Amino acid sequence: MQQYKHLFFDLDRTLYDFDANNRDTLSRLFRKYNIGDTGRISFDSFLDVYRPINLALWEQYKRKEISKETLNHRRFAHTLKVCGLDNGIAGDFARDYLEISPSQKRLLPGAVDILKYLSESYALHIITNGFEEVQYPKMERCGLMPFFRHIITSEKAGVQKPAPEIFKYALNLTGALPEESLMIGDDPVADIEGACRQGMDQVWLSADEEGCPVTPTYRITALKELMSIL
Repeated sequence: MQQYKHLFFDLDRTLYDFDANNRDTLSRLFRKYNIGDTGRISFDSFLDVYRPINLALWEQYKRKEISKETLNHRRFAHTLKVCGLDNGIAGDFARDYLEISPSQKRLLPGAVDILKYLSESYALHIITNGFEEVQYPKMERCGLMPFFRHIITSEKAGVQKPAPEIFKYALNLTGALPEESLMIGDDPVADIEGACRQGMDQVWLSADEEGCPVTPTYRITALKELMSIL
């Protein structure tokens, strides 16, 4: 079996239950701003409008076409406008989102147990595309920080996964060699293809067997399955 020394984890949807936490955050804001009281739209319909708008703006941000401030404001301004609501509250909505989001604490099942297990034998690190002002506080509140030696964000590296520069930055910062490193993540392109292109082995956390542009070194459906690999 390959002798790994460094394990690089993605954060959102790999350790941190982003979808559940994000839903809780948006639900709080939906109630705070009395959006449902208008009778024009339900919360689920609001989410259905928000998700593709947010995704499209994130793609623009990855291409460095917009700033993170623009992304954060526009995703709510556009959503409110499409829903036929007053988008004059978008600035406050966006600010509150960044304040409330890091307070959500749900992790994927088995996250803490597997990190305790792995931290006894490996150097653990994070590589994430999320905003620094969100990622650091939520890791603190979820109790994840003590497990990781380095937190590599796309803001620090200057590029987002799957760009080769962020993986090279992470390897240089940690003193790790590609052949002794393992990337663990849910995104088939950002995490798996990105790491593969840099000569790193990968673990794809996914319930789907298809949809990955490269053949991952390993595929798991739950974090606890890492115990059979490491």
